[in-house]
Amino acid sequence: MSDEEQLGQRIDQWLWVARFFKTRSMAAAAVRGGRISLNGHSTKPAKTVKRCDCVSIKRESFDIDVVVQNTAPRRGPASVAQTLYEETPQSLARREKQRAESAPSGIVEDRKWGKLDKKSRRERERMKRALRQG
Repeated sequence: MSDEEQLGQRIDQWLWVARFFKTRSMAAAAVRGGRISLNGHSTKPAKTVKRCDCVSIKRESFDIDVVVQNTAPRRGPASVAQTLYEETPQSLARREKQRAESAPSGIVEDRKWGKLDKKSRRERERMKRALRQG
């Protein structure tokens, strides 16, 4: 284990390297905005994250809780980034439930053929409105 892995890594840098955010400045803004918590507490961008720390990430599209498995000195491919963390079982179950609730039943988008045609988009919007009202 290298010295850097023992010491840890800044949380904003780790979030960027683990590919939760497109840029490091976006990760730092999320930390400053209170959307990231480390071991159940709000934090600052310079806080050090180490192995076995629990990081909670709240975004518009999902909430995810991960346990830090490793740090990396630089951003690499997505396959390497996925080895840096492990999602908790509770988080996986919560995301599956959110995905099931948010997907309107009846219309399945087929991304193989591109975007939906006008009629299908209107039907999807009608179903979404009905779900929100009902």
